[in-house]
Amino acid sequence: MTSRFRRIAVPLITASALALATAACGGSDTASNPASGPASDGAAAPAEKIQLKVGLFGDLGFKPLYEEFKKTHPNVEIVENITQFNDHHNNLVKRLATNAGAGDVEAVEVGYISTFTAQPQKFHDLKQYGLDKRQGDYLDWKWQQGLSKQGGQVLGLGTDVGGLAMCYRKDLFKKAGLPEDREKVAALWPTWEDYIATGKKFAAADVAGAKFVDAPGEIFRAIVNQAPTGLYDPQDNLVVDSNPDVKKAWDLSNQITAEGLTAKLAAFTPPWNTGFAKGSFATIICPAWMTGFIQEQAKDATGKWDIATVPGGSGNSGGSHLMVPKQSKHPKEAAELVDFLTTKDAQAQIFKEEGIFPSIPALYDDPSIQSFTKPFFGDTPIGKIYSEAAKALKPQHLGPKEADVRTAIGNGLGRVEQGKQTPDESWAQVLEDVKKIK
Repeated sequence: MTSRFRRIAVPLITASALALATAACGGSDTASNPASGPASDGAAAPAEKIQLKVGLFGDLGFKPLYEEFKKTHPNVEIVENITQFNDHHNNLVKRLATNAGAGDVEAVEVGYISTFTAQPQKFHDLKQYGLDKRQGDYLDWKWQQGLSKQGGQVLGLGTDVGGLAMCYRKDLFKKAGLPEDREKVAALWPTWEDYIATGKKFAAADVAGAKFVDAPGEIFRAIVNQAPTGLYDPQDNLVVDSNPDVKKAWDLSNQITAEGLTAKLAAFTPPWNTGFAKGSFATIICPAWMTGFIQEQAKDATGKWDIATVPGGSGNSGGSHLMVPKQSKHPKEAAELVDFLTTKDAQAQIFKEEGIFPSIPALYDDPSIQSFTKPFFGDTPIGKIYSEAAKALKPQHLGPKEADVRTAIGNGLGRVEQGKQTPDESWAQVLEDVKKIK
């Protein structure tokens, strides 16, 4: 998600896959109500101007919606604060701990959601503002992610989901003697082992200036996210050292490095951005929001990118919730803004403009979504592809330190990619680093 939402991603943070404010001021909630009461001459007094600060880790495409919101809330000024992925979440942790500096509305990515839902005392229960009425709109697991650990409080409303696909460069595949048609491409890699075998064929063709994949970090994440259990079990026990699916993802990701298939371009860095423009890699893990990022970074590649099914068939990477910290001086208006930004119509509009895919399943069969395409991707049925991906999603339990654990693993993949450690040496260090995460 970037110039728009695309810069968000939730990469494993490290060289292998680098991931990516003050409280609102103004009058009281009652003063901010447009129907605040009659003036001395019998006319309604104008509502006091207030400011809502919205903290984001990328451009989620909200700006046009702010203008719509202000038509019914003319007294509200909205200020966006956008910082990088890690900085945003780490700053929010600190601001909640010190009870100072949080915005009125804060976006939280799925890797961090458990960290914050475990602190219900730090957030307003949106049920107090009637937003429990929205439960029926959502995928059940997406709704559950925004609840307090005990499930009694509604702490966040979902924005998007990151159903997975695989984006690929048709022109580079053609140069390598591989098929270009998306159905034939998907048939190349029903499994991750097949994906690696296809990568070896691509490498053998020695396409000038191009590797098969950008880096192994997001491959690891995708493989783990497809498993029934990920880094934590449902009881919040860390199972990195005992879950065979985690080790399998580690081994396959490092095999990609060992086979020389990676361009060694850390995600969301300037060299990675340049890699899109130069055609430095032929495939990339591609949740819906990534399509917007590709279009922005590879402006001269219209018609060269296409989208196929991801190995393993499904999975999720990314997705966020909007929450209202207790520090907000205007929780009623903040809750109303959260509600407005996450409606069915709002999510449909943001997808069409930014590629950020909705978490409201009623949209998945909507003709305007099913038929949606982007000129940059030619006739690729983007809406249909990501609707099917979203329908196939199977929820996975996320633990309280999910993002920190992913960072430790990503750092380990980076050490292998940089030749600093063998996979076994790095795995041993990962397990030691993970033990220290409390």
